[in-house]
Amino acid sequence: MTPHLLELKNRAALRLHGNDIRDFLQGLVTNDVALTAPGNAVYAAMLTPQGKFLYDMIIVADGNDLLLDVEAERSTALMQRLTMYKMRADVIITAEDASVWALWDGEAETGISYTDPRHKALKLRVISHTPPVSTAEKLDQTAYDKRRIRHGVPDGSLDIMAEKYFWLETNAEKLNGVSFTKGCYVGQELTARMKHRGTLKKSLTPIKLSGSASAGDKITTAEGKAAGDIRTVADGFALAYFRLEHSEADISVNGNPASLKLTSE
Repeated sequence: MTPHLLELKNRAALRLHGNDIRDFLQGLVTNDVALTAPGNAVYAAMLTPQGKFLYDMIIVADGNDLLLDVEAERSTALMQRLTMYKMRADVIITAEDASVWALWDGEAETGISYTDPRHKALKLRVISHTPPVSTAEKLDQTAYDKRRIRHGVPDGSLDIMAEKYFWLETNAEKLNGVSFTKGCYVGQELTARMKHRGTLKKSLTPIKLSGSASAGDKITTAEGKAAGDIRTVADGFALAYFRLEHSEADISVNGNPASLKLTSE
């Protein structure tokens, strides 16, 4: 099959170097850093002490170093926060002069490649200074967004409101973004409590639209109750921050019917 390639310009890479990088990161993020190995990337987040989202990342092994696939616009702020926690640990944090790419239906010729750990439908990602395949067709951004939305995969703070959404409200468990056995990290206590008490009331949910919609538009039930709001939209589908109590209700966006029942891709 012909490789399809998209440069994810809203993503960037940070490099962690030093003897203490795994122990350092293990105490800060939601997933088990020990699972990170060549070919096995790990999806995780940093949270507030109250268990709310701050930053998400895909953690990638590069020899003895770790690469963090992160939001480009918020990468400097993340570096500053990581540095604040570093104290005297043997950890050096630098910005990587490379791009993050999505690669479908092909294998990377250069760079560090890894299967997207959130969902197999998103295929490969690559951190590389140059396009990782010499011959490829352009992967359309809308096609990429549509697929991630259909599978409930958020795109950082574009979909997850920082310091507002609890991590388990972002599909983190379904998307392999949390470990309940790894031990303590910032925000762990409330995250574990929400899991074991089953108190999840809202979640990022893919919906099918029948009309136009934009980020911030409201979702309502037939009775006029607020059911949630739209985050991102692509080609008739949207990722919504949705009140789960309305999962069986008839819903609409801007007066047009919407559905939680997605046909298979």
